Amino acid sequence: MKFSTKAIHCGEEPNLKEGGCGDIVTPIHLAATFARKEIDKPTGGYEYARTNNPTRNALEKRLAVLENAKYGLAFASGLAAETTLALSLLKSGDHVVAFEDLYGGTRRLFDKTLANFGLEFSYVDASDVENVKEEIKSNTRLIWLETPTNPLLRLCDIEAISKEAKQHGVLTVVDSTFASPYLQNPLDLGADIVLHSTTKYIGGHSDVVGGAIMISNDELYTKLKFNQNSLGGVPSPFDCFLLLRGTKTLALRMERHSQNAQKIAEYLSAQPQVEKVIYPGLKSHPQYKLAKKQMSGFGGMVTFILKGGKPKTADFLKRLNVIALAESLGGVESLINQPAVMTHASLAKEERERLGVTDYLLRLSVGIEDYEDLQADLDQAL
Repeated sequence: MKFSTKAIHCGEEPNLKEGGCGDIVTPIHLAATFARKEIDKPTGGYEYARTNNPTRNALEKRLAVLENAKYGLAFASGLAAETTLALSLLKSGDHVVAFEDLYGGTRRLFDKTLANFGLEFSYVDASDVENVKEEIKSNTRLIWLETPTNPLLRLCDIEAISKEAKQHGVLTVVDSTFASPYLQNPLDLGADIVLHSTTKYIGGHSDVVGGAIMISNDELYTKLKFNQNSLGGVPSPFDCFLLLRGTKTLALRMERHSQNAQKIAEYLSAQPQVEKVIYPGLKSHPQYKLAKKQMSGFGGMVTFILKGGKPKTADFLKRLNVIALAESLGGVESLINQPAVMTHASLAKEERERLGVTDYLLRLSVGIEDYEDLQADLDQAL
């Protein structure tokens, strides 16, 4: 089956056997525990909802299929997924090479929480494979990538970095949240593990928080599955239901997100009030060719800077009507964010500015509204 068909059907096959009711949509299984007839045989493999839940299992099957993976694991948030991954695969003294331009919450997790347990993190410009190669040490266990990055939309060559990592016996992790499984499949490019904040494009409606890990290695899956249960950062059945529903329109939404974002990036690039526009679908993007190579579309995120600094930026944001000023991204509605004071506020000012996350950088999550209305809103605000 192709993507849209898999996103609608996999994990939710109707039970037409005797005793089954043939429901087209997986029900929300709210049971916290499950009865059994025999003491050593859980009924259907279910014993306690933190360990397994029918609604969550349906979601995890679908998540795996979307990334062409053998296994999917669902979590209560993207950071819960990241924490479980780190605690499953790393120990004190281990080293991680990470893309310097990461989501602020990931940098906070690494530097202000996990570093306290003896883990070492090095940040490099992973858009150049040589920078990653030079930072690999004898105690390096993971290469942690994000592509496109949040919020600067920088890309890294997943295939080349994964190949280099394998030569050193190092695992490659890719946070592919900005691309979604519809536009990019890191496992197909050689990565070992894919991460998503399912709050974003997979959920797609700004009404659920979640995270996911997709993987094909049996040994790694066993470790992650154990700690999914041991650490307990699992989503509720209702959250799983919402995510299952969201995946069904993922292909349609991503096509519209990408179409709208391309037009907006081109529109903003032509405006005299705009100093800079960053979008992988613009030929001005330094990694435009790489984006075309490893992605099937350019996504719904556009980053830009206005001329005029603080007063102009503040005035512009106040004037927007259709586009809401809010954190998060990937929903059907358009959202705009000022990372320096919102999503990346935990980073020191000097580090933010070194990376390019300046005080007046704006990150626009382009929704699926009618493009003409979005352009009109930007036009009047400018």
